[in-house]
Order: sequence, then structure tokens, then C-alpha cells
Amino acid sequence: MRLLLVEDEPEMAVAIIGILARHGNIVDHVPTIEQGREALKAGVHEVVLLDRQLPDGNGMTLLTEMRRRGDTTPVIMLTAHDTSKDRIEGLDEGADDYIGKPFVADELLARIRAAGRRAATYSETVASVGNLSMDTTTLQLFVGGGMVELPRREALALQILIRRAGRTVMRSTLEEAVYGFDDEIQSNALDSHISRLRKRLADAGAEATIYTVRGVGYILKAAE
Repeated sequence: MRLLLVEDEPEMAVAIIGILARHGNIVDHVPTIEQGREALKAGVHEVVLLDRQLPDGNGMTLLTEMRRRGDTTPVIMLTAHDTSKDRIEGLDEGADDYIGKPFVADELLARIRAAGRRAATYSETVASVGNLSMDTTTLQLFVGGGMVELPRREALALQILIRRAGRTVMRSTLEEAVYGFDDEIQSNALDSHISRLRKRLADAGAEATIYTVRGVGYILKAAE
């Protein structure tokens, strides 16, 4: 999953990122409400982990703003403010879950998975083109009924491409989906990932391929 962590305590942020990254997640970390607003504009995060006590105000402000503009991205409040009153307030404002600090790592991971599954029930989770089908929640790819293993970044790129099959996806959109905010991206990194992904699909007998739209991006279409 691609997760957004809004947390201002450096040591806590490092600990949370370590837990999540070890389980295959990409984590973007910002320490303030304002930076959280900017991060959410990318529209690439599947779950938001949100602290309440932040340098520029109460994290609940960001949650309220999200829900008022119709943003249904799952939000898990992860905070030391953990009285019954705090939890009720958070859930009433639209939080999907509320976890007090300190927390148990396995429980946090389970609640993130649960939030992701609940969100997936509101959208189509399996996308197909040609003989390709992909569960866009688990990132499992099937070609002609057989499962094909993909490295995570290639799977994230294909997730975007197959959801928009037949339409050009801009390079910037793919880079936002594949790389974390703190990743150093080489100029040809995305091209290399797409090239390897294209070869894997061909080797697996895919009846669809990724075409380059020069100077713009890429498009996944049934093979011509």
C-alpha cells in the first residue's frame, strides 16, 4: 500500500515507517497539517495515518476538511489522545479507526489492512485488459489464469496503467504512484521499470502491452 503518515515526532515517525516498510508498504511522511494537505493533492494514498497534536494545529482539522470535500480515503487516527471522548470525536468526524499510542505493531498493520479492504468494497478491485487481470488491492497479476510475480514498483506502475487501460497515463502520475516523496528518482528510473515490466508481460504471454507515448507517458492496450 501507499500510505501517508502525518506525524511530527521524529522518533515515532521513524519507528512507524520502519514497521510499515518492512511489510512492503511505501510510506510518505509529513510533519504538519499544511504539508498533509499538499500531499493529499497527489491522490495516490490508500490509507492516511493521522496524529492529532501537530505543530500547526489539531490533526482533526485535516480529517474534517477531507470529509467535507468528499475525500473518502481511509483515515486512521494514531495519537496519544486516547480517551473515550477523543475516540468518539474522531470517529464522528469521519475517521475509519482510532488507535492510541503506544500501539502494538501487528495490530496497527492489521487495522491498516482492514481499512484498505473496506475502501476496496466501494470500487472495482479487479481490472482486466486482454488476458491480463489484476487485483488492484493485493497487486496480484494473472496472465491467462496463471499468476505472475512482479517486483513491487512494477506492480504499482501496472496498477495505475491497468486501471486506466486504453488511456495515456502521464509520467508524473506514474512517478507519484511508484516512488515515495523521499525517494531519489534517477532520470531514467521509470523508463527502466516500464521496460522490465513490458518484458515480463511479453514473457508471460500477455495479450496486452505497454506503449510509449513519446514525451507524455505510457498507455496499456490490448496487443495490436
